[in-house]
Order: sequence, then C-alpha cells, then structure tokens
Amino acid sequence: MRHTKRAFLMLEDGTTFEGKSFGHESSTAGEVVFNTAMTGYPESLTDPSYEGQILVTTYPILGNYGVPPHREKDDVSEYYESDHIHCRAIVAQDYSFDHSHWQADRPLAMWLNEERIPGIYGIDTRALTKHLREHGSMLGKIVIEGGDDCGFYDPNLENLVGKVSCTEVETHGDGDKTVVLVDCGVKHNIIRCLTRRGVRVVRVPWDYDFTSIPYDGLFISNGPGNPDMASATVENIRKAMAIGKPICGICMGNQLLAKAAGAKTYKLKYGHRSHNQPVRRVGTDKCFITSQNHGFAVDNDTLPEDWEPLFVNMNDGTNEGIRHKEKPFFSAQFHPEASSGPKDTEFLFDEFISML
Repeated sequence: MRHTKRAFLMLEDGTTFEGKSFGHESSTAGEVVFNTAMTGYPESLTDPSYEGQILVTTYPILGNYGVPPHREKDDVSEYYESDHIHCRAIVAQDYSFDHSHWQADRPLAMWLNEERIPGIYGIDTRALTKHLREHGSMLGKIVIEGGDDCGFYDPNLENLVGKVSCTEVETHGDGDKTVVLVDCGVKHNIIRCLTRRGVRVVRVPWDYDFTSIPYDGLFISNGPGNPDMASATVENIRKAMAIGKPICGICMGNQLLAKAAGAKTYKLKYGHRSHNQPVRRVGTDKCFITSQNHGFAVDNDTLPEDWEPLFVNMNDGTNEGIRHKEKPFFSAQFHPEASSGPKDTEFLFDEFISML
C-alpha cells in the first residue's frame, strides 16, 4: 500500500478540494489557473510565464511519461524552457507513479521534490476547472496534512518580469545579423528558433537600454504577470520604434509592444492556456492552431490608427497579435515556438528574419 498524505487546495472564495500529495510536502500559494493541454508538463512547469501560479491540468493523467534529463545544447536547456520550475504547484486528477518513456530519467514526483514544488492528485479537476471558468482565475493555497498553513499570495501585484529575467547580457549563436532579445521571462525554444536561423542573439535584461548597442532587429519575449509592471521595457521599446529597425514580440512581447504604441491591456477572466487555441490571420481565411499561456490581452479598441490587429482568437474574439501598417513591427499573443504545442506558426520567425 502506497502511503500518501492528504493535501488540500483552498481557493480565496472558500471553496476547498481534497486530494493526495505526490510532490514536495510543503505549503504554497499563488494564482490558480488551468491548462487544457494533453501533454507537455515538463515544458509548462519550466515556462517562466507560470511564475507565481498553481497549475491545474485538465487532462486526467499526469506523470505517465516521467521527465527528461537536465542537459544543455547550444547554451540552453535541451528539453526544458528554463533552468528550474516556475509554477508554485501542479494539480491533477490522477498521477501515474509508474512512468514509461525512452527519454525519461526519473519520475515527475522526484523532480518536484528536488525543486521543492508541491503536487496534488485525486482532485476533481473537471469541477475545479468549471468553477474557475465561471468565477475566473483566483488566488489559492495548498496545505499538506500535518504541515503549516500559509496566506494567500497575488503574483499580479509583483513585478514578475523583473523576477524571472536574466540579470546580465548573454550571447547565443553566431551570424552576420544581430537580434537583441529582451528577456521578460523567455522560453528557451525562442532562443533555439532564432539561433537555428543563423542569427546572433544578444539576450538582455528586461530593463536594459538596448538602444545603446548595435543590432539589426529587436525581439521581445514572453513573460509572466501584469504588463503594467514592465514600464521600463515599454520606454525602451518606444526608443526602438523611433530607430525603426524590425521588431517582433511574443505573448508578453505583444502586450508590451502594444503599450509602447499607445494601446491598453486588460486581464482576461481565466486566460488562455492550452495547445489548441484557434487564431485567424486578419484579412485572410487562414486559421492556425496555437499554443498559448497568458492571462492578459491587448484591447483592440485602443490601438492607434497606424496599428491594426494581426491575429484574432476564434473562440472569444480577443487580440492575438498586432502590426504596424507601414513599419516592420509585429507581434503574436500566442507561442509560435510552441514547446510544448503545435508548430503551425513557427513561420513567424522566418518572417521576422526576412525583415533584418
């Protein structure tokens, strides 16, 4: 008989779900959000955009293919999207204690324990997800049987971009063209997608004045939290817009580019977190299936006259990208680098590189 401690997920509205612990046996708190992807928990757990959040997986089984080894390739992690787990905890309906995958070197539970991250299974994640869809993402905390309690924590009140960004300038890859990558919480596959296309990537901290160095193009990464907290990045993007060299943004990069242009952003009720979000390229009948992870969106109605939406979400009509009508500036709210998720829109990297 396997011994597991009881674990409780408590929401700020008083709703409580009881399950069993399979991760580190410690209390934690954060914003409770759900992801409808069927696979990709190693990538999601290490995605800096999940900083401060308790991740609920709607797919019933978690851990059945273990986790891959820590290994670097071309100066970044080969299988993960950062060098550590960013989620505060992970919640599942069922956990597989026996894993099977040719790349796996240990079970998910062992990895969670190594990084002191709680995990709960035995939760009715269907009921939990329906509750979050009705009431919106909300704060929550996890308490393990016999352990200490903790208070609620709202990550959106903190500058999470500054928390997850690099602190020093780094260089990746080599090539005749130089791309400045503003690290707002960059996923490693963005770096891979750029260096594979033969450019030199200069990765800079979120508040670094990159306009003081020579570059051929600017890339603004994904990242967690409220875009209003990254005002220093917005000011530097405005300087770059005056220079006029090509600019591309992903996820948080879409929101920060929009704010630099003069538009506003707002918090979505429960966000988009999945591998199956349909988006349409505006002005065409082309629809793409995309990977997404964001809780804020750009308000289309506040875009200046010289800007326009580039993509629109086919589920709820929200903004999925913007572009300047004349200058080489564009962005996507979804993740064209996927990892994990479909690679249908990776061509956006090619469009950006062709502008350099």
